[in-house]
Amino acid sequence: MRTTCVATMLSGGHAPNALPQMAAANVNCRILPGEVPGTIKETLAGVVGDSKVVLTFVDEAKPSAPSSLTPDIMQPSESVTKAMWPGVIVVPMMGTGATDGLYLRNAGIATYGVEGIFYEIDDNRAHGRDERVGVKQYFEGLEFQYRLIKALSSPQH
Repeated sequence: MRTTCVATMLSGGHAPNALPQMAAANVNCRILPGEVPGTIKETLAGVVGDSKVVLTFVDEAKPSAPSSLTPDIMQPSESVTKAMWPGVIVVPMMGTGATDGLYLRNAGIATYGVEGIFYEIDDNRAHGRDERVGVKQYFEGLEFQYRLIKALSSPQH
């Protein structure tokens, strides 16, 4: 896993029949914990290689440390997974997308993203015009979340 930056929106020119006098690109970066946003900006400037190109942040980055994986979190997740999908192994991973969890983590509240939804391996439509999840997978995900929340909030937990 590594920090990635992708130009997600491009714009330029002021008329369809004139040479463009300006251009802009929005570059969306998914920065790993521990990496400094200013360093990523310097790397992008080096890649562009033109001092006339101005790079600015759309917003200030709000880094947050990852939450620790403890048995209190992992055991219920593994138990519900085993009950619903025997043989499926829970593999912790860090999500590459941004979430509001950063505000909770920065306030000292551990935060986790657990889906319980299976997608077609070669059918990644995340944030596309036709982003979707199958009906069966949607309802399985609801059931998974329900069972996991019950397990995590039970008195014996």
